[in-house]
Amino acid sequence: MSYVSELSQSQEYLSFRSSIPLRRIVVDAEGSKGWKLYDSGPKSVKVPLVCLPPVSGTAEVFFKQILALNAKGIRVIAAEHPVYWTVKEFCEGFRKLLDYLGLHKVHLFGASLGGFLAQKFAESTVNCPRVASLVLCNTFTDTSVFNYTDSAALFWMLPSLVLKKMVMGNFTAFQVDSRIADSIDFMVERLESLNQKELASRLTVNCVSCYVEPQKLHGLTVTILDVFDDYALSNAVREEMYKCYPSAKLAHLKSGGNFPYLSRSDEVNLHLQIHLRTFEGTGLSASESGQQE
Repeated sequence: MSYVSELSQSQEYLSFRSSIPLRRIVVDAEGSKGWKLYDSGPKSVKVPLVCLPPVSGTAEVFFKQILALNAKGIRVIAAEHPVYWTVKEFCEGFRKLLDYLGLHKVHLFGASLGGFLAQKFAESTVNCPRVASLVLCNTFTDTSVFNYTDSAALFWMLPSLVLKKMVMGNFTAFQVDSRIADSIDFMVERLESLNQKELASRLTVNCVSCYVEPQKLHGLTVTILDVFDDYALSNAVREEMYKCYPSAKLAHLKSGGNFPYLSRSDEVNLHLQIHLRTFEGTGLSASESGQQE
C-alpha cells in the first residue's frame, strides 16, 4: 500500500485539488512533452508569479502559495516541466509555454533546481527579457556543488529506486519539528509519483556541468529566500549566491528545512508579497489591484 502523507489529506490540500484544475499543455512539435500546471488567480493579470519545483517536486508542492496569494488577488502558476535532458531544452520549452499562455513576462519563484533553471531562463532571454524578477529559494548557481558531474551522463540508465535514494539522501534525517517532518513526507510522496525518465532527466539537468553567469542578470530585481537550519545545500553555496547577487534583497527564515514553502508557508508567502509589491502600479504587477489603471 502506498504511503499517504498528512499534508495530502489536509483540508487545505483537498480544497486546492478540488478548486484548481491540473492542466497539461504540449508545446513541442512531436506532441510528446506535456507541461503540467495549475494556473490560478485573475487571468487579467499578464505578469503572473510562476513557481518552479525542485528535483523531487511536482507542481502541487506550491499549493499553499497558490491558495494564500490568490486570496490577495495575485495570479500564480505552478509549472512542472516534462522530460528535458538539458538546460537549453528546458529554456526553449519554457519560452514556448509562456508564448502559448500569452505571457510576455513573468516573475519566477524557483526552489533548488527550479531556482537554478529560473536563473538560466532569465539568462537565456536576456536580449529579449521574459523575466520581470526572481525569487530564489534554497538554490545554487553552479551544479558542481553536487559532485556528480562525471556520473551525471549515466543517470538515464539507473533504476528508479537508485535515483530516488540519491534524492532522499538529501532529505533531513535527524529530529525536526512536525511541520518540517510533514513537508518531507509530502515531498517523498511526490517523489514516489515520478517515473524513472522524469527523475533521471531532472537529476541530469541538476548535476551535469553548468553554471549561471549572474553578470548577465545585472539590474534584475532578485530576492534570495533561504533558511538558517539544516538543508541540502552548504553554507558555502549560500554565500556564493549572495556574492553573485550583491544587490539582492535577503529574506531569511530561522528554520524551514529543504521545503520552507510547505513547512513555513506563512513566512514564505509574506516574503513573496513583499517582493511583488515593488511592482504594483507598474505594467509588471502580478496582482489585479496593483495593475496600472
